[in-house]
Amino acid sequence: VFGRDINLILILNNLSSDRKTVKVDMSASTILYTRRTVAEILKASTSVELGPKQGKHIRVKIPYSHYRRYLTTDKRIQVTALCEVMRTQGLKLLVEKTIILEDTNIIIKLPRRIVVNKAVTLEISYANPLPEPVSRCVLLVTLMNQQVKINVARLAPRERSKIYFEFTPRRTGPLQLQVDFSCDKFSHVKGFVTIAVAPS
Repeated sequence: VFGRDINLILILNNLSSDRKTVKVDMSASTILYTRRTVAEILKASTSVELGPKQGKHIRVKIPYSHYRRYLTTDKRIQVTALCEVMRTQGLKLLVEKTIILEDTNIIIKLPRRIVVNKAVTLEISYANPLPEPVSRCVLLVTLMNQQVKINVARLAPRERSKIYFEFTPRRTGPLQLQVDFSCDKFSHVKGFVTIAVAPS
């Protein structure tokens, strides 16, 4: 989850009946959705001794403090592990994983029934997932081809807050509501909901 430390496990298995020494070079970088690298945030090397038919786990931790400045709005991190079996003729294995950090920041609560030409109030809750305070907080609410910008108070570490948003639907059928939350530490955390508007 965005704002938390990332914990990964690399599993190595020796399928042969011989003892093996494996050198592992690990790296992690923040990337764009096009896979273009933004910044390297982790580089580590280790060697592992594997007995016959033995498996071992290598734990990797990427602290939030390592990636917080370099994460883009795509919230993607590419992790690679180059595993080289020593004393063999260039036997190497490259393992790659792309991590997309989830947002759990925005929750939109609707009344059970929404009727055309009748005012309705929605509850929009939003959160700071970070272990540090955030300021200059803005909610951008888009509904019925209109945008409303709402400046909201700063949030303490891990704090959740909420606002109430009132509108009157002018036609029946589905409506798309989008909420975009930005602050001084991150931007464009989005929430979506489809509103079903019933006839009166």
